[in-house]
Amino acid sequence: MAFQVLREDARTKARLGLLNTAHGSVKTPVFMDVGTLGTVKSLEPRDLRETGAQVVLGNTYHLMLRPGAEVVAAAGGLHRFMGWEGPILTDSGGFQVFSLAKMRRITEEGCRFNSHLDGHEFFLGPKESMAMQRVLGSDIAMVFDECLPYPCDRARAEKSVAQTLRWARASKDQPHADGQLVFGIVQGGVYDDLRRACAEELVRIGFDGYAIGGVSVGEPEECMYQAVDASVPCLPRDAPRYVMGLGVMHQMAECVARGVDMFDCVIPTRIARHGTAITRHGNVAIKAAKWRLDQGPVEEGCECYCCRNFTRSYVRHLLSCNEILGLRLLTIHNVFALNRFMADMRAAIADGSFYDWKEQIRKDTTKNE
Repeated sequence: MAFQVLREDARTKARLGLLNTAHGSVKTPVFMDVGTLGTVKSLEPRDLRETGAQVVLGNTYHLMLRPGAEVVAAAGGLHRFMGWEGPILTDSGGFQVFSLAKMRRITEEGCRFNSHLDGHEFFLGPKESMAMQRVLGSDIAMVFDECLPYPCDRARAEKSVAQTLRWARASKDQPHADGQLVFGIVQGGVYDDLRRACAEELVRIGFDGYAIGGVSVGEPEECMYQAVDASVPCLPRDAPRYVMGLGVMHQMAECVARGVDMFDCVIPTRIARHGTAITRHGNVAIKAAKWRLDQGPVEEGCECYCCRNFTRSYVRHLLSCNEILGLRLLTIHNVFALNRFMADMRAAIADGSFYDWKEQIRKDTTKNE
């Protein structure tokens, strides 16, 4: 079996799992580090290994535009191209088509759009997306779907779910790389019955795992939890569940308590570029003037390379001078912080303390909001 549930929490729906892929096993719950263009920004593969990263996420849309299928194929696939030997998940490109493309026209077969880079016309649908993911050779391929914006009226949501299910069937019917797992994506906006219907139909089609999409698109936090609550009970116990685009500590903990196993988000690298550190006690603006003379680490008690070797004062200096090392060190810290967080979460599930751990995380990370 691709996925095994190893332990279930007594007070919540949290569970420990093991996801077996062609490039190694993944301990869940897991945060997947986003490497959209075949790199987690500013980090080398050895940095990723040292931060505890298990899975890197690449994106079909972006890699199709640059460098293109021919270049990746010549390298023997994305693993060899980027020098990462661990598991890779590739997003289908559906979200980017709908959020980045300057002009687009949706048909039954997919979407004709103009590149956000130079306006060049492309077509991307289930056939094209899965073909590109086959070239990439990812361990987990996502089906091509339509991601709804927030807010979205009921009629639009109904039409979108029907389209997503047609594309899910077409995606599954395409050839896949050897050992490649394929995940379906639950859509339905804020409408519980559409979420349930979409999830149930995806299970009938049959996939190796199931994602909950259309969240982290600007909706209130409670709407996100509502989407998870509507979807998870309809998904099989013996398949991994993945909330897409989520990387906030207390939100991930709440979703794990609802039975979710996997997450991804650009947050750790994006906010590092803006001088912000992720800590167990909330985010910290390292560029702030109050750290100018501070000789402590970015986060007390952190064992990442940045915190073991450099001070807040030094990292702030680098960021203030736009030195590349500053954002690299802060990215190392942020990626380490989220991977450490997930390791702590797995330990809490294993020893039966998850519920109390989750409540403490919520208090610690949101007290300054």
